[in-house]
Amino acid sequence: MAVREDADQLVRSTDSQHPANLICELCRKFYTLGWVTGTGGGTSIRHNDHIFIAPSGVQKELMQPTDMFVMDYNNRQYLRKPTTLKPSACTPLFLAAFDRGAGCCIHTHSQWAVLVTLLVERDFGTKACFEVERIEQIKGIPKGKGKAGNLGYHDRLRIPIIENTAHEEDLTESLEKAMEAHPDTYAVLVRRHGIYVWGDSVQKAKTQCESLDYIFQLAVEMKRLGLPWTT
Repeated sequence: MAVREDADQLVRSTDSQHPANLICELCRKFYTLGWVTGTGGGTSIRHNDHIFIAPSGVQKELMQPTDMFVMDYNNRQYLRKPTTLKPSACTPLFLAAFDRGAGCCIHTHSQWAVLVTLLVERDFGTKACFEVERIEQIKGIPKGKGKAGNLGYHDRLRIPIIENTAHEEDLTESLEKAMEAHPDTYAVLVRRHGIYVWGDSVQKAKTQCESLDYIFQLAVEMKRLGLPWTT
């Protein structure tokens, strides 16, 4: 499918909840949290059959709606491609989340996420997941696709970890394998890199991302104090 002649209309709206506007607003908030510094990280939203994607190599806190790429979900062709920007290298990973029913996928370079992957590697090995239990904020994470409700205080939260690669798009296969091996997860950590978090909606993805980052920070501090993550 060729880029549409009226492509700019796809990203122009006075509605603050329009995906092109919402991605910019979210990335500004994520910048203040240290999640998308130095052009890193990104966000993508699926709206019906359109995928809105933040570009690569752009300072996320300065993005404008006209910077957005728009893809047709069904045929994976771009409907809108800003001529001066590059498509996000995260695109195939975002699509992997959308293929599993997600409405939004967030990728951050959170320091707490990175540190947690290093602590797991040091203490449990490269094949282990991040696991924690009996932390109140675990209640912010759903039980799994098709399962009603969220995890409880006494449930164990498990987040799979995959190894980093030199190029972001090369993570796709490992991410998809982690999704298949852990069908209930809504997040995958990337060692020495960051995390991908997705949700059924923008609100749920944001809530889960914030909850997980809180848990990761707490987990790092628990290790510092010699406190166990699980009983």
